[in-house]
Amino acid sequence: MDLIGRGSLLLAFGLAVYATAAGWMAGRRRDRRLLESGRRALLAAFAAVVVASAVFMWAIQTHDYRFLVVWRSSSDTVPQPYLTSSFWTTQQGSLLLWLLVLTGLSALVTWQNRRRNHDLMPWVVAILGAACAFFAFTICFIASPFESVGAVVPTAGRGMVASLQNPYNMIHPPMLYLGYVGFTVPFAFAMSALLAGRADERWIQLTRRWTLVPWLALGLGMLLGAKWAYEEIGWGGFWGWDPVENAALIPWLTGTAFLHSVIVQEKKGMLRVWNVSLVALTYVLCITGTFFTRSGFTSSIHTFARSSIGWWFVAWIGIAAAFAIVVISRNAHRLKSPHRIESPVSREATFLFNNLLFVALAFAVLWGILFPPLSEAVGGHKIQTSTPYYNFFAVAIGLPLLMLMGIGPVIAWRRASTRGVIQAFRWPFLSAAAGIGVLLLAGFGSSVPGAIALSLCLFVTVSILLEIARGAAARRRLAPGTSWPAATTQLVARNRRRYGGYVVHLAIVIGIVAIVGTSAYATVRQPVLEPGQSFKIGGYTLTFVRLTTERGPNWNSTNALIEVRRGGKLIDTVRPGKRSYTDAPESSQEVSIRPTWTGEDLYIAFNGAVRGTGVNLKVLVNPLVNLLWLAGLVLIAGFGIAIWPDARVAARVARRTDELARTAAP
Repeated sequence: MDLIGRGSLLLAFGLAVYATAAGWMAGRRRDRRLLESGRRALLAAFAAVVVASAVFMWAIQTHDYRFLVVWRSSSDTVPQPYLTSSFWTTQQGSLLLWLLVLTGLSALVTWQNRRRNHDLMPWVVAILGAACAFFAFTICFIASPFESVGAVVPTAGRGMVASLQNPYNMIHPPMLYLGYVGFTVPFAFAMSALLAGRADERWIQLTRRWTLVPWLALGLGMLLGAKWAYEEIGWGGFWGWDPVENAALIPWLTGTAFLHSVIVQEKKGMLRVWNVSLVALTYVLCITGTFFTRSGFTSSIHTFARSSIGWWFVAWIGIAAAFAIVVISRNAHRLKSPHRIESPVSREATFLFNNLLFVALAFAVLWGILFPPLSEAVGGHKIQTSTPYYNFFAVAIGLPLLMLMGIGPVIAWRRASTRGVIQAFRWPFLSAAAGIGVLLLAGFGSSVPGAIALSLCLFVTVSILLEIARGAAARRRLAPGTSWPAATTQLVARNRRRYGGYVVHLAIVIGIVAIVGTSAYATVRQPVLEPGQSFKIGGYTLTFVRLTTERGPNWNSTNALIEVRRGGKLIDTVRPGKRSYTDAPESSQEVSIRPTWTGEDLYIAFNGAVRGTGVNLKVLVNPLVNLLWLAGLVLIAGFGIAIWPDARVAARVARRTDELARTAAP
C-alpha cells in the first residue's frame, strides 16, 4: 500500500510539473493541443492524489501502524468520527488534504473552461500546475504521509490529541483549507489576464463565484474554530488573537477588500491596479498563513511541530510575490483607468476608504504576528504582542469600517449632494444617537468603544433596512396592489448580488453585536466550593452538589454536579467536567453551556477538584454570545442569495464576457 501511495504522489508531482510547462508553452505559442494536454495532466494529477488520499485513509481506518503518521495520530480506541479527522491533524496529512483540494479545484476550473477563454486558460493551467507542483513536492520529498516507522511495527497507536477529539475539528480545518486554497483560482485568472495582455474586467466576471466561495469558507472556518475554542478550551472566550487564528483573519480581510473594490472596477472601470494587487496579496497571505502554522515561527496551540518545511514555504511566498510584482509592473500601462474619483463624498470614494482600512487592519494584525520573533532575532529578547495591541487596532480601524458599512451601499455614485446625504442618512444617524443614549441610560456606558460600536451597528441596520424599504416601495408603485413581502422578494430577485451583500452586512452586524456583548459586558467569577455551597452570578444561583465520574470509549471524566436556580426556581442541573484519555497524555475540558433565548450563555468550566471533595470552577455569564453563531447562518443565507444563479444576470454577463473575448486579439 505504501508503494501505491508514494507512487501516486510522485505521479501527481510529475503531472503537475508537466501541466506547468505545457500551459506556459501553450500560452507562448498559442497551441491548443498543448493546452489540452496540460489540462488533462491536471485532471490526471487530481486522480492520482485521490488514490494517495484513499490509501492514507485506508491506513488510518485499518490502524496500519507501519506508517509513522498513523501511529502518531490515532489508536484502536479513538472513536470513528475522530479517527477519520486524524487525516488532517498532522503536518503530513493536512498537506495531503491541501493538495487534494488544490488539484480538485484546478481540475474543476480547467474542465469548466475547456471550450472557452482559450486566450487565458494556458496561463491559468500553468499557474495552477505550478501551485500543485509545489505542494506535491513538499509531500513527496519533505513531509510524506507514507513515511515508515522502521523495522519494528508498533502494536498500538499513540492516540489523538485530546482537544482535537471534538465535532468541530471534523469540519473546521477542511473549511479553512478550502478558503486558503480557493484563492489560488482568482489569483491564477488575474495573472493570466495580464499575461494574455488583458486589462479589462473579464477575469473578475469569470472568478466572482471562485472568490466568494473561499471567502465564505475562510469566514465559516474561523467561526467554527471560535466555536471549538469556546467549547473545548474552557476559558470562556472564542477569539484570543492567537497567531494561527490571525493567520486566517488576514487574507479574509484583504479578500473582503477585494470583493468590495471589484464593484468599482465593474461599474466605473477604476482601481484596476489595486484589484490585481489585492488578489495577489490575498493569495500570498494565504501561503503566509500556512507558513506560520508549519514553521515553528510562532507559538500557538494550533501549530504543527517545528520543521524545515517552513523555509520551503518562504521560498514559495517569495516566488509568488516576485511573479505577481513582475507581471503587474510590466502591465501597469494597460491597467491605467481613464476615470478618476470625482468627489470624496461618493460611493467610489467610500469603497476606496473601506479598502484602505481593511488592508491597514490586515497589516496591523500581521505585524502583531511578526514582531515577537523579529524582536527576538534582532534584540535577543522576545517582546510579545498581547490582546490590548490587537484590541486597539480592532477599535481604531473597526469603528470607521463599521460606519462605512452603512454609508457605502446608500451614498450616490460619482458625487453626492449635501441634500441627498442628509436625506439618506437622517434616520440612521438619529437612530444611532438615540441608541447610544439608551445604552448610557441603561448603564452600559462602562465600555465607551462598546457603546459606540453598538450604536453604529444600529446605524448600519437602519441604513440597510431603509434602502430595502425604498426599493420595495418603488416596486409597489410600479405594480399597485403588490404586498410588501412580495415586493421585497421581487426586489431581491432582480438584484441578488446587491441584496445578498446587504444580508451579509447584516450578518456582520449581528456578529459584532455578539462580540461586543461578550467582550465588554460579560460577568466572570472563579469560585471554590464544597458540597452544598452556593454562589450567585448574573441573576443565577449555582449550588455544587457533589463530584461524579463517567466513562467513555477512550476516556474517564470527573464531573461537578451543579444545580442552577433563577428566582429561587431550579431550572437545570449541569455537569461540567474534565476528561483524561487512555490514549493521549492531555486532558480536555467538557464545559457546560446553558443558552437562553436572549442570546445569553451561562458558561461553567471545571478547573479541578479541591481537597478531595471540593471543586474549582470558572463561571461566566456571556450576554449575546449566541448571536455570533446566528451570524454564521445569516452569512450563509446572504451568500446563497448573492451566488444563486439568475438567468437574466447570467445572460448579461455572458454577453459582456463574449464581447471582451472577441477583443482578445491584439
